[in-house]
Amino acid sequence: MRKLWLVFSQTATLCLAALFVISTLKPEWLPAKGVPFPGGPTAVLTVPAAINEAPSSVPRPNSYNDAVRKAAPSVVNIFTSKEVRTPRNPLLNDPLFRRFFGEQPNDPTERASSLGSGVIVSPAGYILTNSHVVEAADEIEVLLADGKKLVAKLVGSDPESDLAVLRVEATGLPAITFGSSENLRVGDVVLAIGNPFGVGQTVTSGIVSALDRGQLGINTFENFIQTDAAINPGNSGGALIDAGGNLVGINTAIFSRSGGSIGIGFAIPVSTGRQVMEQIIKTGTMTRGWIGVEVQELTAALAESFKLKDPRGALIAGVLRGGPADKAGVKPGDILIEIDGKQVIDTRNMLTLIAGLPPGAVARMKFRRGPEEVELGITIGKRPKPQVERQ
Repeated sequence: MRKLWLVFSQTATLCLAALFVISTLKPEWLPAKGVPFPGGPTAVLTVPAAINEAPSSVPRPNSYNDAVRKAAPSVVNIFTSKEVRTPRNPLLNDPLFRRFFGEQPNDPTERASSLGSGVIVSPAGYILTNSHVVEAADEIEVLLADGKKLVAKLVGSDPESDLAVLRVEATGLPAITFGSSENLRVGDVVLAIGNPFGVGQTVTSGIVSALDRGQLGINTFENFIQTDAAINPGNSGGALIDAGGNLVGINTAIFSRSGGSIGIGFAIPVSTGRQVMEQIIKTGTMTRGWIGVEVQELTAALAESFKLKDPRGALIAGVLRGGPADKAGVKPGDILIEIDGKQVIDTRNMLTLIAGLPPGAVARMKFRRGPEEVELGITIGKRPKPQVERQ
């Protein structure tokens, strides 16, 4: 019995040693894990739990990619250049200097370049942008989203609303879809698309911070959409779109002490942009009504001095001699309170109401003159073009 046990233990030891050598030197001789030995019991293969992966087409509730893909092809980069005269150095007039260096050319010039953005509004090649982006430019080039570069011509501009229309010789361009700025609410999500700092097309997101912002001293006619979507130099003239990818504004200005975005940007509502654009395309210019008066804000203190219960209206501080208001009998000190049945709230509201009247039409305007109300018919004139200072 003892001899039999020794034989068994030696055999087992040799088998284990052989298995160790084979597993170390020739592991491929051994059957794979989970594969049964011939004639042996069926092995069970253990499979780890599958990893859940979302399909590529699953909707992304926190993404605005669809809106960007819809609008981005309609936003272009605008590059402008103009000739700038540099002041003549007084040293050039010195006879001794001219003796040694000869006559130097007068009024040396150099080219200054700038950049901005624009929005394709028609497949026929019309592009809406800011007036200050293309102001006094000698050459205008437009870079499309697909990388194609085209020369653009200025159709017309309106400095008082800071809008301009360009046109390129191309057809079938991806025109943007117009949204409704009147339906915007504070808190609505908006996206700004443009070319900040010349880095290329960029998208920033934010919300509508405020509506109908005015009296900022940026434009003559102001009813800005305020947003915290980052707007930086180069974004001017670009698109402000809603979450559906529709145009609701034209990015125009920022409030900044450093030159960069601090979360206060302003865009011209698309309703204003469309009105100006259509008239420029039709006539080449923007025509507004005018009556020839200088107005002053009616403050609470002034309203009290005029013994008014409600400080609404616009105080006529001056009347242009021979102008439409002067011919109709308007006097300094009158308070304009109504235009064609529409109440005048303040000077900005008055300016907008009169600007919207067609030249040559007769408007019924109601004034408060002392304790009485006076109604006058005024023939609307054509608003003179603003004088733009050139540097």
